[in-house]
Amino acid sequence: MNRRDFVRTGLATGAGLSVATTANAIAGTPIDRSFPKDFRWGCATASYQIEGAVNEDGRGASIWDTFSHTPGKVANGDTGDVACDSYHRYREDIALLKNLGVGVYRMSIAWSRIFPDGRGQPNQKGLDYYNRVIDALLAAGIQPYVTLFHWDLPQALPGGWQNRDTAHAFADYAGYMAGKLSDRVRHFITVNELRCFTDLSYQVGIHAPGLKLPPAGINQVRHHGVLAHGLGAQAVRAHAKGDTQVGIADNTSFFVPVIETSEHIAAAKKATREDNAMFLTAIMEGRYIDSYLAAAGKDAPKVQAGDMATIGTPLDFVALNIYTPTYVKADPSVPRGWTPLPHLPQSPRMASPWLYVGPEVAFWGVRLTSELWNPKSLYISENGCSADDVLDAQGRDDDADRIMYLRNYLGQFQRATAEGYPLHGYFLWSLMDNFEWADGYTKRFGIHYVDFKTQQRTPKLSAQWYKELIRRNALV
Repeated sequence: MNRRDFVRTGLATGAGLSVATTANAIAGTPIDRSFPKDFRWGCATASYQIEGAVNEDGRGASIWDTFSHTPGKVANGDTGDVACDSYHRYREDIALLKNLGVGVYRMSIAWSRIFPDGRGQPNQKGLDYYNRVIDALLAAGIQPYVTLFHWDLPQALPGGWQNRDTAHAFADYAGYMAGKLSDRVRHFITVNELRCFTDLSYQVGIHAPGLKLPPAGINQVRHHGVLAHGLGAQAVRAHAKGDTQVGIADNTSFFVPVIETSEHIAAAKKATREDNAMFLTAIMEGRYIDSYLAAAGKDAPKVQAGDMATIGTPLDFVALNIYTPTYVKADPSVPRGWTPLPHLPQSPRMASPWLYVGPEVAFWGVRLTSELWNPKSLYISENGCSADDVLDAQGRDDDADRIMYLRNYLGQFQRATAEGYPLHGYFLWSLMDNFEWADGYTKRFGIHYVDFKTQQRTPKLSAQWYKELIRRNALV
């Protein structure tokens, strides 16, 4: 093997390709970087992050309206009052989607547009808006995947997620929306990222409503979150028309084996199951595992009869939001048998401090979910990265750093499909720059640059790259 072949072998192996595929590359056979023929390509957004129009057409206040208007809570005092003004510009945004060639779009419903007080009398103008958006998407040949809760909880619901009744209010809202939209929407996602709207909101306090509860309090909030998901999934099925599928979008904590050997792979699988005990593990297994309950002790959540069966309602698909890994090694010196490795100061990351780059998590997230819980179908409901985007003098944004990130992660997702795991679609986060929660407008995740003063959308170089990937249905 000469030096050139050695480099080619190293690059192929680093991209997550199999030994056989690498051998083909050395032999001169083209590497198959394609995705399955029926693979679905899309983009994702969320209501509070893009819509704006917070006081229009009967919309009620959400906890993020309150939080973002509280001094010191969001960078630069930014709010979602206007955001990307997609409430008025949704046709323009659908044109961006159509130009990319995507076939699917993940969007969310603002609960307080439908029920301004969280429950009670529905607001027809809010429903009319989402009917217009969905009809325009379908007219453009794009299938909507609708997330029912992406953090913008109605402010009027007493106690928020500390109150068990909020889970039942969510189910009422979910059932109502399924009844109204399922003649055109075939895929509903109950909630987005349990760990964020529970832990970041009620334990760490950096997201709305900004509380810091003791262990018993946060465990109860987590329980209400997974209960809301289960009740919501049942409500969607009870009210939906036709062939409707329901799932969840979860930012599962994924552990990547530091070396692909049997002992480290087993450690990664065990760590993933245990670290997500209060979230996806409970949902997929319909119970809280013993190690979680033992560790929680007297602070374990109060569970009522029938709760766990509801939480474990079988799903049609599981959608994963995958960004950054935790590397793990087998460690027989500790009781649990595994030890996570810390991110180092020199570890590569993107603009957001939390967004460490580890493309292998894309493959292992899919593989571990499949091997642990055998879901019927998997989607990547979010994957993308922040960057310090600016337009140059010619009005362009050549975001090669984002293309690097996406190419590496999608290479690992392609590995997952090539190895037969049931990954059926990918939603890039995000269609466009938007309100990035506590970071306000300081972090840009979009493949379209948004000038928040003029609301002009400009395709970045990454949008051209993604368009070409979709056209080929293969890694580029």
